[in-house]
Amino acid sequence: MSLCTDASAELAEPVAATAATARTWLLIEQPGPWGAKALRASHLDPAVGRALEGLADGTGVRLGLVRRPGRHADTHRPRRHRVIAAHTAPGDPWIRGTEVADPAELADLDFTALGAGRDDGFGSPHDGPPIALVCTNGTRDRCCALHGRPLAAELAADGAFDVWETTHLGGHRFAPTMLVLPHGYAYGRLDAALAKDALSAAQDGRVALTGCRGRSTWSRPGQAAELAVRARIGEDRAGALAVGGADPVDPEDASGVRAAVAGAGPGPRAAWNVRVEHVDGRAWGVLVAERAATPPRPESCGAKLGTPARMDVESVDPLPLPDSGPAPAH
Repeated sequence: MSLCTDASAELAEPVAATAATARTWLLIEQPGPWGAKALRASHLDPAVGRALEGLADGTGVRLGLVRRPGRHADTHRPRRHRVIAAHTAPGDPWIRGTEVADPAELADLDFTALGAGRDDGFGSPHDGPPIALVCTNGTRDRCCALHGRPLAAELAADGAFDVWETTHLGGHRFAPTMLVLPHGYAYGRLDAALAKDALSAAQDGRVALTGCRGRSTWSRPGQAAELAVRARIGEDRAGALAVGGADPVDPEDASGVRAAVAGAGPGPRAAWNVRVEHVDGRAWGVLVAERAATPPRPESCGAKLGTPARMDVESVDPLPLPDSGPAPAH
């Protein structure tokens, strides 16, 4: 059986704007094996997993299980579970952690508040380095274990990083994948050097753009637009840019640029005008179009061939500064 990562790499499928979307991540330590739907298929009580999924639904909170890299022996003895909450929006991203004897206690959390960035006194502030989450759930997709576990082990052996294996970050075909907290930037097709560069940049409050899939805070059009502006102006400070809004437009309005490019593929399925704002007051309008990625490829190992959504940046235009006329070009 061919690997989904091989097909994606051979087709040079872009990794940008493919990050899972979540403003806040809530991660529960659970050693032992994980099933494909880990919160309901692991040594975590499946009733607790289902209840927490229901509470998180629609709140902007994404749940996951984590474990330290290495052997996954689980003796089923009572133990305390480390719990990590991280809010990723610019302005005041944070990580807080605690331990619970029973993950069922997490049902008392205000998930709406967590999704909005209010910690309500949950746990204690994280005072260590940025947290690296590496997807290693081979039951969900074997590429995640095949590529993710060696990466997690190498990062952990370095000793400079706070590394966890995690259940699912989306985009199996980009394995190994990694999410860096608190800023929430996701990465794909990593090797150890690129992963360490991304973590070192995060330690300094910066974003490494090589292999970057986007910031989970934003929708996929927002991820595409933010990364495009970063590349345009050479901005790598994590807190410097924010997505101010994404307004749907007629897909035909986004077809002109790409239609003139040979081999551009099918026309847009959807399009957005995305506003990206800089802390210094500058802003850009970014036209983003969604197209089907062709030719068909497996989105995960063993899956039928599909045409996943691809976000194409059609244009990046400076917007006028308030009361000052046209903004300078960059």
